[in-house]
Amino acid sequence: MEPQLSTSQHATRIALLAAFAAVLLGWLAARTEVMYADGLRYVAGAQAAERGDWKATITRAVDHPVYPLAIAASHRLLGGGERPSDWQTAAQAVSVAAGVLLVVPLYLVALELYGPAVAWLACLLVYLVPVTGHVLADVLSEGVFLLFWTWGCWFALRFFRRGSTAWLPPTLIAAGSAYMTRPEGLLLPAALAATLCLMAVRPSIRFPRPVWLRATALVVVGPLLLIGPYVALKGGIGTKPAVARLFGLAPKSSAMAVERERPLDPDQSAVKAFATSCRGMFRAVQGAVTTPLLILAGLGLLLRTPDHDPGRARGRWFVGIVCVAWSLALVRLYATGGYCTPRHALILASPVIAVAARGVVRLSELVAARLARGATEQRRRLIQATACGACLLVCGSIWGASTLAPRNESYAGYRQAGEWLASHTAPDARVLDLKGWALFYGQRAGYSFGDFGRPPGDAGLGWVVAHDAFLIGPWSYCQSIRDLVGDRTPIRSFPATRRKGMSQVHIFELSPAAARSEAVDPTTRR
Repeated sequence: MEPQLSTSQHATRIALLAAFAAVLLGWLAARTEVMYADGLRYVAGAQAAERGDWKATITRAVDHPVYPLAIAASHRLLGGGERPSDWQTAAQAVSVAAGVLLVVPLYLVALELYGPAVAWLACLLVYLVPVTGHVLADVLSEGVFLLFWTWGCWFALRFFRRGSTAWLPPTLIAAGSAYMTRPEGLLLPAALAATLCLMAVRPSIRFPRPVWLRATALVVVGPLLLIGPYVALKGGIGTKPAVARLFGLAPKSSAMAVERERPLDPDQSAVKAFATSCRGMFRAVQGAVTTPLLILAGLGLLLRTPDHDPGRARGRWFVGIVCVAWSLALVRLYATGGYCTPRHALILASPVIAVAARGVVRLSELVAARLARGATEQRRRLIQATACGACLLVCGSIWGASTLAPRNESYAGYRQAGEWLASHTAPDARVLDLKGWALFYGQRAGYSFGDFGRPPGDAGLGWVVAHDAFLIGPWSYCQSIRDLVGDRTPIRSFPATRRKGMSQVHIFELSPAAARSEAVDPTTRR
């Protein structure tokens, strides 16, 4: 029988885990070389919000507004400086704060599913996995999204466990907040509805009819009231191209689309395309969870103990529906867009890691039962704790260097290039930088992937910033860069000499005449 902990004991565990998360994420944020490229959009949205340009932040924005608005609020609280580093600090402060607060619902979800022995271990493992800390410490919306999402999952689990519809309003509010951060938030009410539908064919988990009817009505009406106005304002559930492709509202990415991992083979069969998409989804999950924890999750499923509590069974069906639905969505994402990264698999990561933690606890129980047969309960618990500690030490030795590695270190040359442009070019200098980092850190105007579709002809274009891959790659936009640069020699490169694991970023100077005659093809921009 697993010992029950008091509220104060749970609170102490959560406080210690939050302190660990704060130290880890603070360390990573302080060692961020350049923000992730998507963060440039979020900062631009926050800057528009601070100017009062609500159309650019909400109506016309590609991204949903909660994270940019939170960055704008953080920027004001931290003093409102206009240097690029001020905006980056404000954005990372929001991400880190959300990442630390995420400890609470992560712990509660694992506690609800598997009990206190698993809850602390699952929560700690989530933060030890390298991808988690790197995402939560960067300028990305996932931290804020996961905070709302995980609270929504916990409220939903309490609803399915207790059968009280009083838990549904906070569930739907959390889901609406998650959706206003990222469109994936819609999966939460969809999974609620699917679980309620499942009850109609599984009497063992069925609610009483009045409870089921009230819950169904809330799940249908609640999202319409909470997010309906925003959907109507935007003209759809999301304006990201990936969302439209996911629902079949837009064609697949072109064969040479910039978001693709590799150019699409025009002769690829449907079977091969599906297999490739499944591999892409698996690699993303593998990156978000890690191979050792995937193996332990498999053991956790094999070694699970029977549980005939219908409340817990409903909750596990709900989590299973979420995991299956999002796995299929990731396959579809790869099939239509040609990409799928560990960031996209974070919805799956926390429940899978919780199952892995359950596997570790079950293994430790089996080891204790074998080594301490006939011993006292205290000795068995000591052996179990030692086994769990050994697991953490092994994981720490495997992941330690990756978990603590500086963020985006390989592209640090773009920041240095931007700082060089700020010091050596006129304030109105125009720069072509497809990544956008040099434009941001150098506070210069010009063109990046985000300017896709805009007229490129610019007689004043005087500088090109590009790393090695852009100068040798097979993509059409790489050819455009090569056409612009021609046989010119870079006037500066960062770092000055090539280093393993770092992209060398080059600055090329163009003459106005060359810029006029060698305009960039707009179809190559993202």
